[in-house]
Amino acid sequence: MSVTSKHLATFILGAAAGIALNKYLDTEQGEKVMEDLKAKGNELKDEAEAAIEKAPEYFEDLKNGASTKFNEVVENLKNQYPEAEKMISDLFSGLIKPKTPVEDKPEA
Repeated sequence: MSVTSKHLATFILGAAAGIALNKYLDTEQGEKVMEDLKAKGNELKDEAEAAIEKAPEYFEDLKNGASTKFNEVVENLKNQYPEAEKMISDLFSGLIKPKTPVEDKPEA
């Protein structure tokens, strides 16, 4: 891959931007911006750590809530359509083969 004038211009612009940023950060206002960025970064880190600590409890509550809601829906369906459970049972009874006990095989 050859270096073209476009590549060279990009490199020079990047270097110039880096130098300008460095000069800006050496000023009083630049130092204030860096302090603000560090403070915001620490706040975000603390929030992330708190979220990680709360995650197991959150997912447990979510699971329990979903389980409770599911049970409520099933109960409502059973109350509104009492014959539905028997119909579904009958429908699938032909598809599911009953398990037969394994007979003792004589040893040879």
